[in-house]
Amino acid sequence: MSPRKPLGLERSPAFTYHQPTSRIPFRKPPRVLRAEEVSLAALAEQYGTPLYVYSATAIQQRLATFDAAFSTIPHTVCYAVKANSNLSLLRMMAKLGCGFDIVSGGELERVLRAHKKAAKKVVFSGVGKTVEEMKFALDSGILLFNVESESELWALATCAARMKKTARIALRVNPEVAAETHPYISTGMREHKFGIPMSDARVLYSRAAGIKGIEIAGVSVHIGSQITDPEPFRLAMSRVTDLVNYLQAEGHTIRFVDAGGGLGISYEDTPSSDPTEFAKYVQSYAERVLQPLRGLGVHLLLEPGRVLVGPAGALVTRVLYRKQHDGKLFLIVDAAMNDLIRPALYKAHHAITPVTLADDVPSEVADVVGPVCETGDFLARDRSLPKCEEASLLAILDAGAYGMAQSGNYNTRPRPAEVMVEGKKAKLVRKRETMDDLMGLEE
Repeated sequence: MSPRKPLGLERSPAFTYHQPTSRIPFRKPPRVLRAEEVSLAALAEQYGTPLYVYSATAIQQRLATFDAAFSTIPHTVCYAVKANSNLSLLRMMAKLGCGFDIVSGGELERVLRAHKKAAKKVVFSGVGKTVEEMKFALDSGILLFNVESESELWALATCAARMKKTARIALRVNPEVAAETHPYISTGMREHKFGIPMSDARVLYSRAAGIKGIEIAGVSVHIGSQITDPEPFRLAMSRVTDLVNYLQAEGHTIRFVDAGGGLGISYEDTPSSDPTEFAKYVQSYAERVLQPLRGLGVHLLLEPGRVLVGPAGALVTRVLYRKQHDGKLFLIVDAAMNDLIRPALYKAHHAITPVTLADDVPSEVADVVGPVCETGDFLARDRSLPKCEEASLLAILDAGAYGMAQSGNYNTRPRPAEVMVEGKKAKLVRKRETMDDLMGLEE
C-alpha cells in the first residue's frame, strides 16, 4: 500500500512537501520536506543532526492572528518565554511588539539581552521568586509581578521598600476551574501549587493596599496548559470579573487583567494546516475570554506560548539503525529524550514524517527510539510510518514549544543546534554544544 501526499503531516507555511522536477520521463522523484523554501535535508547536511528548525513566517502569522482576535480591547500579548527562549526568537517577538511572560531571573536576562527596553512589557509569574530575582526585576522596571502567595507578597514588599521602589502587582487567583489536559500541566485547582484561592484573595488585596512599596494594579489567572476547549477560559474569566467588580467597588484600582495562557495545539498526525481554521480557533478562544470582561475598562494581558511557536518548529533526526526484536521493529535515531523529553515525560504524541518521501514506499509499524540508556527514551511507540532505511532523515513535528527549552545533557549528550528559516534564508541561531561546553564549568 503506497502512502499518498501527507497533507496532514504538513504545517503550512512552516513545513510542506516539495515535488522536485523530474529529469527522467515518467519517473516522479521523491518529495522533500522543506522549512518554508529551504530543504530540511540540506539543513541537516549543513548543520548535522539532531537539529531544531523553526519557521519565522509561521510564528509571525500566528502572532498576527492572535493579536487581531483581541483587537476590540486594549491588550498586550506577553509571549511565554518558557515555551522557547532562543534569543533570536525573543528578538523577533520584541520587534513585533510583544511583551513577555517570565518565570525566572534567567528568563528576564534573556529578554533584556534580546531587547534592552523590553522590561516595561514584562510580567513576572511563578511560585518561587527569590529575593535576588525580585531585586533584578525591580531594577529592570518590569510591568507587573504576578504574586502567588501571601509570603511572596511580604518578601516583595520588603525588597521594594529597601530599594525605595514600588512593585506593581496582581494576585494570581485560583478560580477552581477544571480543564481537560495532562495533570502535570493543569494549574487551576486547589490541589495545585499555583495561585491564591479565590476565598483568600479579597482579604489579601485589603492587606496589600496598605503595604509600603506595593501598588495594586491587577488580577491574574492561569488555569493550565495545552487546553483546546475554550469554554474553561470563559468560566475562569467570569470568576475573575466578579472579583474585579468587587475590588473596584472596594476602591482598588484594577488596571490590568492577566488572562494567562494555555491555549493548546493539535499534536495529532492530521491537524488542519489551513490558516483560516486557525483564525477561527483563536477567535473562538478570544470570544470566550472577552465576553465577561466587556465594560470593565481594563487592559488585558495574554500569555500565549505553545500556540504561537509549537507548529513552527521541527526536530530533524537521522535513523542510525533498524533493529528487529522478536517481531518488533525499532528505529534507533540520533535524537533522544534529552533533546525532546515530552514523549517520555507526558507520553506526548508528536507526528513524525520522513524528510524524503517516495510514492512507492510501503508502511511499517515501529518504535522510534533514541540512544539514551533508558527504556523511557522513546519518541514514538507503535507508529505507522513509511519504511525508513538507515541514514534516512525523519522530522518530528510540532516541536517548536517545550522542545529545546526542556532539553538537557543526560548521558553527556550535547544539545542540538537551532536554525531559524525565513523564506529562502536560513540562520544558525544556536550552535551545537561541544564537549568543552558541557565540561567547561567542572574541575
